[in-house]
Amino acid sequence: MPDTSSPRTRLLVSVRDATEAALARDHGADLIDAKDPDRGALGALHPDTVRAIAAASGDRLTSAVAGEPLDAREASACLAALAETGVGYLKIAWAPGRDAAGLILPAGIPVIAVLFAEDGPEGADVPALAAAGFSGAMIDTRGKDGRRLTDHLPLPRLAGFAASCRAHGLLSGLAGSLSLDDIPVLAALGPGYLGFRGGLCARADRTGRLDPKRIAEAARRLGAIVPRVEAA
Repeated sequence: MPDTSSPRTRLLVSVRDATEAALARDHGADLIDAKDPDRGALGALHPDTVRAIAAASGDRLTSAVAGEPLDAREASACLAALAETGVGYLKIAWAPGRDAAGLILPAGIPVIAVLFAEDGPEGADVPALAAAGFSGAMIDTRGKDGRRLTDHLPLPRLAGFAASCRAHGLLSGLAGSLSLDDIPVLAALGPGYLGFRGGLCARADRTGRLDPKRIAEAARRLGAIVPRVEAA
């Protein structure tokens, strides 16, 4: 598991199959994320497809989204369905303030809670996620209607979320219709990862194919950023 105190923000690229996984691997993705873009923000892929993505990702870290459950019981079932696919992380949609009673996290694989920007998440939501056993937290956008993460939440709130994740030892991430030009602004807030799909596809169409040049450019821009230094 990556060091959550690492000063460098890394690149998460969501892929729909093994071909895209190899493309992301070869052009600079740090974390390759299995997701079905045709099924909304957190559409889960078939376990066999996730296994193929994990195999094609080589030495890169991998994750897979497990869906948008209505409650803790449904979340447990969604996570269990992908627990044996060989990815390094699982991601599950989680509403701020949701009761975690009955949530069963799979043994041996860290789980990332994904909160939707439309629900107004903030740093104050992080302690409960840590207490529930999540290993990380991420903010994404539920609607894929052209509005970006920063159209929903102001930068100070995003910064507070990332800082709270670091304080509680959770991996953090920011995503949601991001463009390449969002990289310097959002990386300055100190998240562990910035997540991309549509911004790395031709014509910014998240249901289309990834563009290797855009992946490489995202990796280059993130790599050029001077890492933040935490205050003592």
